Amino acid sequence: MQTNSLTHSTPNDTTGKKTTVAGLIVRFLEVLGISHIFGIPGAHILPVYDSLYNSSITPVLAKHEQGAAFMAGGYAKASGRVGACITTAGPGATNLATGLANAYADKTPVLAITGETPTYSFGKGALQESSGQGGSIDQNSFFQGITRYHRIVESIDYIDQVFRKAYSVLTSPNPGPVLLSFPYNILKEESASAGDFLLNLKSSPAQLKRQADIAGVDMIPEFILKAKRPVIIAGYGALVSGAGEELCKFSKTLGIPVATSLKGRGLIPETSEHSLGVLGVTSRELALRYIEDEADLLILAGISFGERTSYNWKTSLFDGKNIIRLDNNPDQLQGVISATLPVCGDVRTIFERLNLWLDKTRQQKKDASKDTSAVSRYKQRYPDPNIREDDFVLVKEFLMRLDAHVGDDALIFDDNIIYMQNFVTVSKAGRYFPNSGISSLGQAVPAAIGAQLSTPGRPVVALLGDGGFQMCCMEIMTAVNHSVPLLVVLLNNSSLGLVRKNQHYNYHDRFISCDFVNPDYELLARSFGINHRRITSQEDIDQVLAEGVLDSGINLVEVMMYKNNFPNYHSGR
Repeated sequence: MQTNSLTHSTPNDTTGKKTTVAGLIVRFLEVLGISHIFGIPGAHILPVYDSLYNSSITPVLAKHEQGAAFMAGGYAKASGRVGACITTAGPGATNLATGLANAYADKTPVLAITGETPTYSFGKGALQESSGQGGSIDQNSFFQGITRYHRIVESIDYIDQVFRKAYSVLTSPNPGPVLLSFPYNILKEESASAGDFLLNLKSSPAQLKRQADIAGVDMIPEFILKAKRPVIIAGYGALVSGAGEELCKFSKTLGIPVATSLKGRGLIPETSEHSLGVLGVTSRELALRYIEDEADLLILAGISFGERTSYNWKTSLFDGKNIIRLDNNPDQLQGVISATLPVCGDVRTIFERLNLWLDKTRQQKKDASKDTSAVSRYKQRYPDPNIREDDFVLVKEFLMRLDAHVGDDALIFDDNIIYMQNFVTVSKAGRYFPNSGISSLGQAVPAAIGAQLSTPGRPVVALLGDGGFQMCCMEIMTAVNHSVPLLVVLLNNSSLGLVRKNQHYNYHDRFISCDFVNPDYELLARSFGINHRRITSQEDIDQVLAEGVLDSGINLVEVMMYKNNFPNYHSGR
């Protein structure tokens, strides 16, 4: 395997030197601080791979382009930097679709570079052509709905504008995937000046100016002081902005309880006396009951309030309550529900200003803190998970003990969500990555590989069911080939569990297309050259953890489950 340095600096000065477009692409990746790029080469993209050969960027050969896109997404989520993937033309590009759609829904900054047939062959039926001419695939239309910016670059004359636009989208407060496609002949063109603009691009999204609607922020204290039982509901937008510390300080000072969305877990430690846990249809009942029964003011911080979080937009969550909404995306401020006070701005900046207000007024307003006894009462009343624990004793015990074993430094990518959500507390932001976005099964393993390469040295766990595992298990060999430490936890019930659950509750046990026969995963692991353990009892958990086998290398741990034990939450379909 090629070994490259992970140290990044401003790209070499190209002023007055001839540089190919392929070389400019690599220098652009370096400007973005990218250490690894995930993909599969093909003839039309080989000029870029050749330029990567002596660069500081390590190419990671995936087994499928969808896996490469998921890896780039995991890299971006774990590191906070831009992730990147690269493929050839035609099917190489179209295979990226689900991974890019997931990044689009999660607002994850992923840059996809694809090859294309030469411009002189457009419309002539060239192999794998995607120009949209002569009956070929129209790549622009194909990716339009799942990227924030997409362009087939047919001339070197405007390449600087393309890179500037891509940089702007990828490093914006509301980023998303960008796909740039380069015809083969354009990749090989040279220019003596086209790379000069790269020297002026800033290399860190953190340098973006954080702003907020100050007038709106200054109106928030009046609502808080009038409220008897305010509640903060924080989401992924608050997590991405790094608002956790300021939010916790504000919550603790005033005694305001905090619930989070699934993607916002860890913004407040779930062991805190002020934490209501996760608000959502697959979560414990605590947050829902408290908000319905007690809250008179909701402060929605960086949360979209989609179907899962809002219990299919349950009106009792909002009725009779004032609603303050904080978001850096103006399109979100009145989405789903109408806010009494919408405030546009960076969530961390808003809580910083609110904490300054507290610092100035605490002496004059010593009675500002709220009564937290109601939170304690509700925690005693609703202590149990929203799932029958007796049906999932083994899963619960293994996940709880595994979480304690790997510690707060571990990164967990979770395809299933229901078990982690009910059995394991999250006390640190940016360590738990649920299968949200478009909820695409099979993303946990490749995303975990990308995360491990972006933040080496931290334990990384992929948690998924046997159905999702068979959609992505070939990427374990990517981890093997690139010596990426990884722990894969496979929940084995020989079925598509969510589908089977719905057919049990809603279709009178008319099970169809949900059950299957699994391979022997021990033999599969052996063929991969990785460790395998099967958990069938408490004694197996004790032994596996005592052996320390999970602490290094690549491990597949199979946790056995019964297919007729169903979580008891209802999604409505």
